[in-house]
Amino acid sequence: MTYAEYFYEIKNKFMGTDVSDIKEHLAFQFDIENEEYGGIFYVEVKNGELFVEPYEYYDRDAKFVADADTLMKIAEGKMDPVWAFTTQKLRVEGNIEKALRLKEIIDMKQKEAKKMQKKMGK
Repeated sequence: MTYAEYFYEIKNKFMGTDVSDIKEHLAFQFDIENEEYGGIFYVEVKNGELFVEPYEYYDRDAKFVADADTLMKIAEGKMDPVWAFTTQKLRVEGNIEKALRLKEIIDMKQKEAKKMQKKMGK
C-alpha cells in the first residue's frame, strides 16, 4: 500500500461525518509511523464541516503520532483513542482537552454508520 492509498482509505472513513454540532474550530495532525507509507495528514472541523487533507497543519490543536495499523483501527472505531493513548500505542502532543474531541468525531461517525445499516436492513 502506498501513502496515497492509505490516506484515501483513512479519508473515506472520516468523510461524511456530520460534525455540525461541533461549533468550535478543531485541527488535528496525524503522523503515520511506517517505513513504506508513512506520512502526515490533518483532520479539521471548521464552521460545522469536516475536512481531511494530506498536508501538515502548522496551527494545529493537537498532533497524534502512531503506526499505520493503530490509526486505521481508531478511524474505523475498532480502537478507542483514549485506550490507545494510555497503552502508549498513540502519542499526543498539544491541547489534550481538544485532542479528546477526536473520540467524539469517531463516535458521531459510528452512530451514522449504525443508522445507515438499520435503514439498509429494513
